[in-house]
Amino acid sequence: MANAEAVAGIAANQDNVIWRFSTAPGRAAAVDPGEAEPLLDHLRQRGESLSHVLLTHHHADHVGGVEVLKRAFPSLRVIGAAADACRLPPLDLAVSEGDGLALGERTARVMAVPGHTSGHLAFVVGEWLFPGDVLFRCGCGRLFEGTAEQMWHSLQRLSSLPDATLIFPGHEYTLANLAFALHWEPDRVELLEAREETRRLRREGRWTMPVPLERERRLNPFLRCADPEFAARLGMERLSPVERFATLRRLRNDFTG
Repeated sequence: MANAEAVAGIAANQDNVIWRFSTAPGRAAAVDPGEAEPLLDHLRQRGESLSHVLLTHHHADHVGGVEVLKRAFPSLRVIGAAADACRLPPLDLAVSEGDGLALGERTARVMAVPGHTSGHLAFVVGEWLFPGDVLFRCGCGRLFEGTAEQMWHSLQRLSSLPDATLIFPGHEYTLANLAFALHWEPDRVELLEAREETRRLRREGRWTMPVPLERERRLNPFLRCADPEFAARLGMERLSPVERFATLRRLRNDFTG
């Protein structure tokens, strides 16, 4: 039951992705429903009801649809961080680092990954990773509440998951993130190939996600800050991995290439 095709991405807001997966015949879970209507349309087309909502963090573009969904499905269980319960929609289950979840026929594990926000969670469902706004394809989230050290530690934890783990981030930012990666390594063949693949997928109206974690480790500059060869390419050999990460993240904030 852990193949990528079992997860559907639903466009929401400007560039958010709501991820939906089945929890039992005719029932589904959704991750970060920033809008209700696109998800409701998808569920109607499939003849499914919504059994669980997983919230990675409190930002409105990730939780904005919860109230409407709760009215549509009164038995819906909304799950989010205990540490952030006061900033989230009313929770049916407040969870913390290391908690296990029963989601119908599936199970999930909770990881606390602060950095983008102080109470940010990631959910691991079998071989699927839902990292919200901490880890993107070839990028990572901004440091709105956490420190660079916290975010680096969170990314390292996610990066330590098995190679075959499939990543389902909360936004479709891949093309812009690849432009930043290519700014530092303009001749790297694997990045150039990823950019062409990304352009093709987007022309076809398809998501650029998921990808295996093993591939993401090779391409994502924010996961490579401990690599001495990459540090030399950046001209940051004298900095620690955390300092390299913090510098890259600051540069990414203002990057327009």
